[in-house]
Amino acid sequence: MRHTLGAAALAALLGAALPASAQPASTTSVSTTADLAAVCQPETTGVERLEAIAYCQGYLTAVGQTHTALYLNNRRRSPLFCVSDPPPTVAQSGIAFAAWAKQNPQYANEPAVDGLLRWAQATYPCPAAAAPAHPRSRRGH
Repeated sequence: MRHTLGAAALAALLGAALPASAQPASTTSVSTTADLAAVCQPETTGVERLEAIAYCQGYLTAVGQTHTALYLNNRRRSPLFCVSDPPPTVAQSGIAFAAWAKQNPQYANEPAVDGLLRWAQATYPCPAAAAPAHPRSRRGH
């Protein structure tokens, strides 16, 4: 199953399009990689913890689905990352992303979608495409 970063862009756009009154509570509002990591591995308890985890899992799912829609059957674009088979659960992905973000603080202030895509590319690289058996000849040469 392949996922792309385009889903993340869509999720970011949808979040930015909401009016201020419809924006999620501060415990589940993200703009940076550090913000997303904090909601994916929340230190709170109770309802706030559940809201944070739900936000994280929704964000990751939206990015993954967007990536799939943009890249899965598109022969002109290579996927940004290639998830293992079997794929991890969304919960496992959220925890792994949070751990990666903690180990890579240099990306903490980047947009959340950029950090998520960096993590996905580092964690789930795609196999190198095999070189064509017969290189295309250039016309007129």
